[in-house]
Amino acid sequence: MLRKDKGEKTMLNKKSVDDINVKGQRVLVRCDFNVPLIDGKITDENRLVAALPTIKKLVADGGKIILCSHLGKPKGEPKPELSLAPVAVRLSELLGQEVKFAADPEVVGPNAKAAVEAMKDGEIVLLENTRYRAEETKNGEAFSKELASLCDVFVNDAFGTAHRAHCSNVGVTQYVDTAVVGYLMQKEIDFLGNAVNNPERPFVAILGGAKVSSKISVIENLLEKVDTLIIGGGMAYTFAKAQGGTVGDSLLEADYCEYALNMIKKADEKGVKLLLPVDNIIADDFSNDANTQVVACGAIPDGWQGLDIGPETAKLYAEAVKEAKTVVWNGPMGCFEMPNFAAGTEAVAKALAETDAVTIIGGGDSAAAVNQLGYGDKMTHISTGGGASLEFLEGKELPGVAAANDK
Repeated sequence: MLRKDKGEKTMLNKKSVDDINVKGQRVLVRCDFNVPLIDGKITDENRLVAALPTIKKLVADGGKIILCSHLGKPKGEPKPELSLAPVAVRLSELLGQEVKFAADPEVVGPNAKAAVEAMKDGEIVLLENTRYRAEETKNGEAFSKELASLCDVFVNDAFGTAHRAHCSNVGVTQYVDTAVVGYLMQKEIDFLGNAVNNPERPFVAILGGAKVSSKISVIENLLEKVDTLIIGGGMAYTFAKAQGGTVGDSLLEADYCEYALNMIKKADEKGVKLLLPVDNIIADDFSNDANTQVVACGAIPDGWQGLDIGPETAKLYAEAVKEAKTVVWNGPMGCFEMPNFAAGTEAVAKALAETDAVTIIGGGDSAAAVNQLGYGDKMTHISTGGGASLEFLEGKELPGVAAANDK
């Protein structure tokens, strides 16, 4: 996707909403309204707010705006608790104009068709949850054509599903002439794409999270690009074990020890500084109230498990961040959901908040951690897609981005 030396098509030069004017045209916009709902109330509306700039631009142009999104996993059947009806209500308030909800269990049904038929320039309609249709996740042709029949132009602004080829983000593009990306998607391409392919150096990547196995391709791709690679979280124990240490009851992928050693060797050959924990905070139980102690990395006794990086490691990682000009972070340093094991993740977040570097948070748990700890507004960019941002960092082509028209 991104390494042009392989002759692969770049994903970084796509047409966006700024390259078109949609006056009088019907515009289908794929948003990411996959928001948490409790008893029909939206508990976190960040994704709605993030979609507003694209919607407002298209309304200002005088387009007829048809919004669509999935919500949760209804598995191809209508589930009232996963209806997008509450989203239409909240969007109307946020935009200061009515967002008409087309309540069709089949998504493109009589309500949607009638609402679109009656639209005037600048009006907005929201379709029902696209995953009410089983074909959505299979990228079925019939549903793709139905969605395309509603519009003249397609805008994809849902980075969170960009790594999936579904009807509402990829299939539909085969039946419309104009398919562009929205502001949110453009921002993701600009930050994640440029950070990885044309970073200001020194370029530091911080990888945490539970498993080495889920980050193999990311580690391999980043070792070709970064100056420093920092490893934390559960996967660090596999590295510790590989180097002959004891890890007690810590998370361990024994099958990946050899792989970990290969990565250490590869980093050395490439002249990449690979930073691994030097100490850990360990506990005698997986609980916030467990007994804890700080031990050297690779010296965890039986009956104990590592749940966070230790204070010396936190200092080491914070120092590495201070010298960086570009930092990409994906995955927490420990079990940050438990306050007693959040110090490592907080130290990294604080270091990122205090640096002048371009700081990019790769969605998922790291985004949640940064926001929970109150450092969200200090980051240059927080990705809206966990899985999609990981695949971007792996150097993969994302179907949802690739489907948009090239400039």
